[in-house]
Amino acid sequence: MPESKPAPAENSNGRSGVRSTLRGDCARCFGLCCVALPFAASADFAVDKAAGTPCPNLTAENRCGVHGSLRRRGFTGCAVYDCFGAGQQVSNETFDGRDWRDGPPSRARSVFEVFTVVRQLREMLWYLTEAMDLPAARPLRAELSRVRRQTERLTAGTPGDLVALDVAAHREGVGALLRRASELVRSGGRGRRPGVVGTSSIGARLRGADFHRADLRGACLVAADLADADLRRADLLGADLRGASLAGADLTGAFFLTQPQLEAARGDSRTRLPATDSLARPAHWTDDALARSPIPLGDRRGRPDSGRR
Repeated sequence: MPESKPAPAENSNGRSGVRSTLRGDCARCFGLCCVALPFAASADFAVDKAAGTPCPNLTAENRCGVHGSLRRRGFTGCAVYDCFGAGQQVSNETFDGRDWRDGPPSRARSVFEVFTVVRQLREMLWYLTEAMDLPAARPLRAELSRVRRQTERLTAGTPGDLVALDVAAHREGVGALLRRASELVRSGGRGRRPGVVGTSSIGARLRGADFHRADLRGACLVAADLADADLRRADLLGADLRGASLAGADLTGAFFLTQPQLEAARGDSRTRLPATDSLARPAHWTDDALARSPIPLGDRRGRPDSGRR
């Protein structure tokens, strides 16, 4: 379970100030991601854990007992995970600050089920908030604002409302709207650019590839070599970048990119990131670490739910 992250400073257009509330704050959560979610022993997790079962590293105080050494101990999946603030909302608002430990098993199950729903809704809020600030998507701003308000209202529902919610249907509508925004941003008067899809890109050699304005939504780029690739203004919504090398890659203007995606990838001092305070260069992105560490492959079954659209 990651520790609390400092909120980024708000930039001139206010986007970072809004999205800073869509970050996990573990100090205000009852360790929900460490209990609710399942994972399998793999390159991302050192052990198997069933949904609804506390991680063996979770303390009685709802803190991670190995937070400072997650990667070294084989819990990279935990190091890169973010609930987009669902943990603190469900803990303190939906269930009024009542720890899942302090009630019958049925209430704990309800807490975990609601958490998985709210996590997806808050991830949608992250993307909708970013889309509202994309200049090229201005024609959709009113619709994006409406859907964002609707999604916010859904996150504030009762446990019963949230469990009954058809998340897939709402996600489908949000995804279609975000795709329209993406097409406006990427077109630039040049038409659509092809994307990378399917599993054929696992471990692919894409060094120096031209993905300028490309649609990489949902692309499986696990362990791909994207060193020096041109990813400017690429749509990276849901792209799986675990273990991908972004050394020297140019992500200027790339959008629908999240901090967990960056944390899961491997970059260096030459990697160029989007100019926003909502994203930070990962601490493990060092030139020495990149040189020492081969691009990892292996069993990837343990990936936590990303809420991908």
